Amino acid sequence: MTVPAPGRPRNRKVVALGGGHGLHASLSGLRRVTRDLTAIVTVADDGGSSGRLRREFGVLPPGDLRMALAALCGDDAWGTTWSRVIQHRFAGGGDVAHEGGLAGHAVGNVLIVALWELLGDTVQGLEWVARLLGAHGRVLPMSAVPLDLVAEVAGADPDRPDEVLTIKGQVACATTTGRVRSVSLVPADPPACPEAVQAIEAADWVVLGPGSWFTSVLPHLLVPELAAALVGTRARRLVALNLAPQPGETGGFSPHAHLEVLADHAPDLGIDVVLADRSAAAASAAELEKAAGLLGARLVMADLAVADGSPRHDPRRLAGAFAQLFEGE
Repeated sequence: MTVPAPGRPRNRKVVALGGGHGLHASLSGLRRVTRDLTAIVTVADDGGSSGRLRREFGVLPPGDLRMALAALCGDDAWGTTWSRVIQHRFAGGGDVAHEGGLAGHAVGNVLIVALWELLGDTVQGLEWVARLLGAHGRVLPMSAVPLDLVAEVAGADPDRPDEVLTIKGQVACATTTGRVRSVSLVPADPPACPEAVQAIEAADWVVLGPGSWFTSVLPHLLVPELAAALVGTRARRLVALNLAPQPGETGGFSPHAHLEVLADHAPDLGIDVVLADRSAAAASAAELEKAAGLLGARLVMADLAVADGSPRHDPRRLAGAFAQLFEGE
């Protein structure tokens, strides 16, 4: 697939699910090819600034929501300035992990929590931040309550490679030295954000990934109302694969292993398109095409990485791939 430069955005209703840097990458591309974009963001972070605010105020962790809002900022002076402002972290001379003080907090995290306190409404608070930034889209949490991740991990103890342990917390799951086999949520039946369910039901395209597979992508499939909406939607469903395994969380994973894990966690979910980087998937293209076929999807490979060879998506290349796929359906 040769990726063209994205043309004038059309009014496709697109929903992107994920969190962190992976969702930031997909949104940075998608905002260039649609005027109707909704991000649905994981809310299980328990580390850093987000974890501190979550514990102190009993709110949803704001960090992944902030990153999604930053990705939706425009390329003009207003958008680039506000994106930098909300991503800025306060420096400090003390321990940035200390409970209290501004050291280590992102400006956007504090702003989001302030609006939640003033307005008493999570979605409305995010919409006010989006208006301030001039965001090209909407950001919603995947659940109305903070969540905790629980992972089954094999081989965390090198002396006992076959032992399976249960670990709790997004940070612990993302940084484990073992092999993550599956994840679940606490509570196990969390309420979905109603606006997120409505967005999926009304979408023309739903995009899962790229991102931290076990801690940012798969959790959406474990919220029952979201999972039902994803299975039942008339939208085309696209999975965008990562450029490289993530150390700790998916260390040693092949591209097709990501699809196999997705199928294990959501056996009823059909996929229409699997989008992979040509270079990243070249060595296992046959296995990847087979795994995509088992999900009902066709495999599309394109040049998606930045030109310097690092494992990062180029927003314009990603936009071009999305544009071609959306226009072709």
